[in-house]
Amino acid sequence: MNKKIVTFGEILFRLSKENHFRLPQGHVFNGDFGGSEANVAVSLAVMGDQVEYVTRVPDNAIGHASLMHLREFGLDVKHVVLGGDRLGSYFFESAAAMRNSMVVYDRENSSFYTLKHGDIQWEPIFQDAVLFHCSGITCAMSQDALNTTFDALELAKSMGVEITCDINYRKNLWRYPGADAPKTLHRLMEYSSFIFGDQNEWEVGSGLKHIPFKAEDASYQIDKAAYLDYFHQLQHQFPHCKRMLIALRNQIASTHHTLTGVLFAEGKLYTTRIYDINPVVDPMGCGDAFVAGFIHARMKWPDDDQHCLDFALSASALKNTIIGDQNLASEAEIIANMSAKGGRIDR
Repeated sequence: MNKKIVTFGEILFRLSKENHFRLPQGHVFNGDFGGSEANVAVSLAVMGDQVEYVTRVPDNAIGHASLMHLREFGLDVKHVVLGGDRLGSYFFESAAAMRNSMVVYDRENSSFYTLKHGDIQWEPIFQDAVLFHCSGITCAMSQDALNTTFDALELAKSMGVEITCDINYRKNLWRYPGADAPKTLHRLMEYSSFIFGDQNEWEVGSGLKHIPFKAEDASYQIDKAAYLDYFHQLQHQFPHCKRMLIALRNQIASTHHTLTGVLFAEGKLYTTRIYDINPVVDPMGCGDAFVAGFIHARMKWPDDDQHCLDFALSASALKNTIIGDQNLASEAEIIANMSAKGGRIDR
């Protein structure tokens, strides 16, 4: 049976400084491709899934390089639209000691930013698809990008394609006239059978105050009763959603994080272990790794929600050890990490 997954969003060029340099320091930037929806697509492909990525990139050497990058992982990019002047980018400054990491976006007037409503013809894309994944970032870019996303959602729904979304709230992106992040994100979530977000993003999308996560180590016990009550309240807002996930992260120090997740599925709360990650090598894309891990697991083990949550969290934890936006961990490595303590040489 065909199991093609479609993702939609902006692929970005990431520019990072080495050795914890600040952006004004040094003369060398490392360049990688990223962007939330592209990260999900690459991670799924690395795990062996059939994935089509839809976006708009410039018809120049950088745009074609971004497509070559996606093809290297086996992604289908035949419906990518060419046009516009440049690829969007962002600058990343890594955290150090008490100094937080920093992201500076350079996305205005990019090829995706200037996407026009109607540029993408969704019907041929969804002909052989079983799942469509999108995120709130795409809706934040422009009114045209928002309208294009909801065109896709309506058609996917009518064609019986399952819809998943990552809330992905980025407050600095909601700038176009009439942009309303809470209203739009809530509407996006109403379409989805699986919704992912961290605790702050769920608060923006639902209006319900989040439950703090304060784990200092792996022995922390979450308040299961509080989360069960929280999810029951969310169920009233999103009655069509079958699975809701919240990623929980506590940043103890710049390179020391605790990480876990909770899942609500068919009236039942699922919890999993807490990863105590020290040192964190690169925290970017960890939520995308969680999303991809869960989508992949649901495809492969649809009747085992606990295993799916465990797998998704393991994928997210491993991403903290990989430089760049994208999780390059295989399914076998993610499964091994679910029970391993780590640190040995694999030979």
